[in-house]
Amino acid sequence: MHSYIEANGIGMHVALDGDPDGKPVVFANSLGTDLRLWDPILPHLPDGLRIIRYDKRGHGLSECPPGPYSMGALVRDAEALLDALNVRDAMFVGLSIGGMIAQGLAVKRLDQVRALVLSNTAAKIGTADMWQERIDAVKSGGIAALSDSIIERWFGRDFRARPDLALWQNMLERQPAEGYAGCCAAISGTDFYTPTSGLRLPCLGIAGSEDGSTPPDLVRETVDLIPGSRFDLIRRAGHIPCVEQPETFGRLLSAFLTETGHV
Repeated sequence: MHSYIEANGIGMHVALDGDPDGKPVVFANSLGTDLRLWDPILPHLPDGLRIIRYDKRGHGLSECPPGPYSMGALVRDAEALLDALNVRDAMFVGLSIGGMIAQGLAVKRLDQVRALVLSNTAAKIGTADMWQERIDAVKSGGIAALSDSIIERWFGRDFRARPDLALWQNMLERQPAEGYAGCCAAISGTDFYTPTSGLRLPCLGIAGSEDGSTPPDLVRETVDLIPGSRFDLIRRAGHIPCVEQPETFGRLLSAFLTETGHV
């Protein structure tokens, strides 16, 4: 079921699947994608979960307010959305910028987040100069001018040879340039090393061996900030393993759901 919910002053597109009375699992996707990113893994998850996916501001079918955005605003969006849905004790699965939102929300609202999955993300990603170059390029030439180089970082060599690669490149190019640039600014201004190191909750880290955006060592470094966390590497996958290897991603997530008593 798709819904449109007002949260933190903006209209947000939400997809609600599974059992409305089940334990909640919230998915937050990466920069330049919408909630369809998680479609491939849904068949590989256990029955009985309350599955919540959403388009962050400036992406998909959610509103696109003028940028730049702050990470605090993106975290407040997620917080307000989960309050509107009356979600507590969720497992929050965040990929890339979604993983940064996950970290920020867990620090702020432990009543909402009882476990974290940090996929292909970090406490700090890139440099301010790098992100400013990306913002300038998008504003001058649109996302399409950058999409080939982005796709190369997103996907491993095997997946880039597949004909359905075009689906994901089209998704990227059709995101609003204002929203993409706004979220680039949010990532640029974020360093969660200190707050994330204070977290004490179950955490699974997932990385792709061919990830050109958040290499495995960077993901592991962040996950290791949280005592007792686990780390898994998906080989022959890039930045978006839930698309490239949905069965493997689903298996890792399902095992973690079982370990943490979420199913």
